[in-house]
Amino acid sequence: MMFIGIVSCSDDDNNDGTARVTFKLVDAPGDYDNVFVDVQGIVVKYNGDVDDDNDSDDIDDIDEDENTVIINMDNTGVYDLLELTGGENVILADDEIPAGRISQIRLILGDDNSVVIDGESFPLRTPSAQQSGLKLQVNEEIESGILYNFVLDFDADKSIVRQGNGGFSLKPVIRTQLEAASGAIAGSVNPIDVQTLVTASNGVDEITTFTNADGNYRLSGVPAGTYTVTFEQEVPGSDNDNDEDDDTTETRTIVVNDVEVSTGAVTTLELVDFDQD
Repeated sequence: MMFIGIVSCSDDDNNDGTARVTFKLVDAPGDYDNVFVDVQGIVVKYNGDVDDDNDSDDIDDIDEDENTVIINMDNTGVYDLLELTGGENVILADDEIPAGRISQIRLILGDDNSVVIDGESFPLRTPSAQQSGLKLQVNEEIESGILYNFVLDFDADKSIVRQGNGGFSLKPVIRTQLEAASGAIAGSVNPIDVQTLVTASNGVDEITTFTNADGNYRLSGVPAGTYTVTFEQEVPGSDNDNDEDDDTTETRTIVVNDVEVSTGAVTTLELVDFDQD
C-alpha cells in the first residue's frame, strides 16, 4: 500500500457530465385562506436560449433539444402555497441534468388554480402570455458532480391580482435561489487499462466510483469536509505471470490523505500513477 500526501485542489471548469438538482417550492405568507396552484412540470433552458419556438401549455407537447431539458417530476399536482411557509417545502423534482449555464427555468402550471377568501373559492385565471410556462430568469452555471437545490419562492400575496369583474388572476411573483449542497472530487489514474475503484471516506460518509475507459473518475455529491481517498486496482498475481491457468490476483492500493472538499467546488487531484516507482 502506498500513501501519498495531499495534491493540488481547485475549482473544475470542465462542465462535461451531469449535476444532480432538486427543485423545492416554498412560499411567503399571504392574507388568504388558501392559494392552490396546479404544478405540472419544469423545463430548463440552457445557453441563453429563451425563445418561444418550443413553447407549449402542455408538458407532453414540449420537445427536448440540446438547450431544452424536461425535468422528471417526482411530485405534480395541486399545492396550497400557504402550507409551504415557516420552513416547510415540497420537493417537486430530484433529477440529473447536464452541467452548463442555465439561462431560464419554466414552471408549467395546469388549469386547477384557485384562491380561497373568507371560505369562498375563486378560480385563478392565468394570462395567456404565461400559459407556455412561467419564465424564471436564472443565468447560473452548474458544475458536473455537484448537488444543487433550486428554491422556487412563490410570493402568494403579490401573485394574486383582483380583476375589475370581481374575479382573480394569477400573475406569479417567484424568486429563484440556487444553492450548492455538496462538492465533488475528480482526477485521473494510470494505467488506464485496469479499472480502478476510487473511495472517499471521512469516517461518516463513504462515496465510491470506478474510473472510466480513459482513466478518469468523478466522485459526485460529496459533502464538505476532509477525506481520505483510496485507489484500488486488481492485477494478476506476480507469481503467476507465466501460468495461464492461475487466475490469482493481487490488489494494489494508493491512498491520498487530507483531501479538502468545499460546497459548490470540484476538488481536482493530480494524476494517481500505479506505474510510478
